[in-house]
Amino acid sequence: MGELLGMGIDPSNFHKYNVIDTCAIWNILSSKLLYTTANNAGCLFCCTYFVYYECLYKPRANPKQAEIELQNRFRQEYENGKFKYYHLTIEDLQDVEVLQVRKKKDKGELASIAFAKKTRQAFLTDDRGARIEAAKSMNSKMVQTTPHLLAWLIFINYLSDSDLQPIIDEHKKSDRHLEKHFLDAYKIVLEYRLIALNPKITE
Repeated sequence: MGELLGMGIDPSNFHKYNVIDTCAIWNILSSKLLYTTANNAGCLFCCTYFVYYECLYKPRANPKQAEIELQNRFRQEYENGKFKYYHLTIEDLQDVEVLQVRKKKDKGELASIAFAKKTRQAFLTDDRGARIEAAKSMNSKMVQTTPHLLAWLIFINYLSDSDLQPIIDEHKKSDRHLEKHFLDAYKIVLEYRLIALNPKITE
């Protein structure tokens, strides 16, 4: 139970302090309801300068309007102090360079993993490869996803069951693609609720 995007999730637990990569930033900001509720629940998100650059300054060929809107949301949240970025040390950067050559992964993702591990925060990503890579160098329970965040917020009743579809609708309107995984995460919430009501199910 709890397998989502190749990794297990427990909707009853979620680490509130997260180093987040570019893809996950877009997925969380895609729904104002999801993002606002996460903030209300005490979640904090930060990123490395690599990710900040990818989000706002990396050249894009013919960006879609939805992407431009997400960039504007991110810029506004940064200006409001909700998102912060951090520079890595020389030693951290050297480690990232070595890993990039060896793993051929995105530098933003590798920098995020390195910073999350160093600061003992969770790493929030929706990229399967990045999750697998992160789980090799840090506690896999500290590797989280946007669907996991959604499941946790529903499980602790910060979001109601009726909020699920509006969040999916907002997410799709922003041209993001986690609908199936949101629904799978919700099913896991229902499973956990059922077990809470009937503990003998796991016996």
